[in-house]
Amino acid sequence: MRKWLIQFLCMISSALGAGDLWDLAPIHYSDAMPSDAVAMLAADLASGKKALAGSTDLERLKFVLNELDVPQESQVLVYSKTSHQNPLIRPSDPRALYFSMNTYVGYVPGGDIEVIVQDRVLGPVFYLIKTVKRGGLEIERDLTTCLSCHGTTATLNVPGMQVRSVIPDEDGHPLLAMGTSQVDYRTAMAERWGGYYVTGRASMPHLGNRVYQNGAVVDAQASNLTDLNGIIDMSRYPRATSDVVALMVLEHQCRMHNLLTAASMRYRRAFYLGRAADAQANPDDGAAGRVADGSAEEIVDCLFFKDEANPGEDTEGGAAFQQAFAKALPTAADGRSLADFQLYQKLFKYRCSYMVYSNAFKDLPPRVARAVKQRMKSALAGESPAVNWLKASERRKISTILAETLPDW
Repeated sequence: MRKWLIQFLCMISSALGAGDLWDLAPIHYSDAMPSDAVAMLAADLASGKKALAGSTDLERLKFVLNELDVPQESQVLVYSKTSHQNPLIRPSDPRALYFSMNTYVGYVPGGDIEVIVQDRVLGPVFYLIKTVKRGGLEIERDLTTCLSCHGTTATLNVPGMQVRSVIPDEDGHPLLAMGTSQVDYRTAMAERWGGYYVTGRASMPHLGNRVYQNGAVVDAQASNLTDLNGIIDMSRYPRATSDVVALMVLEHQCRMHNLLTAASMRYRRAFYLGRAADAQANPDDGAAGRVADGSAEEIVDCLFFKDEANPGEDTEGGAAFQQAFAKALPTAADGRSLADFQLYQKLFKYRCSYMVYSNAFKDLPPRVARAVKQRMKSALAGESPAVNWLKASERRKISTILAETLPDW
């Protein structure tokens, strides 16, 4: 199925003219007007319906996070120069990242605020928020700078997110000859977090919290750093942490989000081409349906954490992130939730991604959503070997949580 899907995607990316998949019909990503949370915030600020709170960079960041419902507790700090704001980033001045299920915010003191937000039609949309001389915010949609990194094979050839682990020197420059990795929940801990600060207990060796000299031995190490006070000036950031659990959640979420976006865009393009080729035929009976089914297989594998890397026997993050994370997710009648962490050999107690509650999941085309849910239900019922890494008891608990908390399940 997947080999056929790759071949078909190569065909549809070039059919009816060259160009990025997202800019071809019927999506027209660059030309379409978004209606996401940032677009609405910009309109409210311009009309005077809302007023900017705060005069400092930090106060404006907190205003944006609050307006977009992104928890400050999700903060992780990256000091590698792997952003378009590289001149401002170094180990003493890291870039902060914040996230919810639907929104990602980047911040460097003295620089712009970067936002990626889910739009119902367009998927992830990229913005730069700048402070202007009169003390307000200038919100601009970005269609060039961000997509040079966030619209590549690393993001499944759709606008999306990526997490990189690099070997940084003392100024934060990646020593690319010494290696770099695209990271998600399947990546071994020993390859993660190069160029990131990591607070909390990480019993498995990793690459975070250090800089290197060119040609030096790259040796992963465990860490137990409570906070970053005394290491960098934390008064410029909302929190003094770069939480290990938040990092692991973000790495899973970025891959999950990209898979959902890719499924939506690929299916919509395939359906459009099928209808253009034969207006009387139902594209779901042909290529579009096969694209939906192939995408569902990839999505369900990620939803159920297939090939998840072992986070170790004794991982411990701060309570603040875990509490903020759980607060955003529903619970079943018995109190169980997809937000329940295990942090012992696996990240979550119940290995079904909380991203089923995200806007990206809700925004899936109906044919794709049906394929995903049918495959999930079949796997959880034990009718297929698709999730043989989950024990029957875990599958039953996941089924109950979904039945009680996921609309249209």
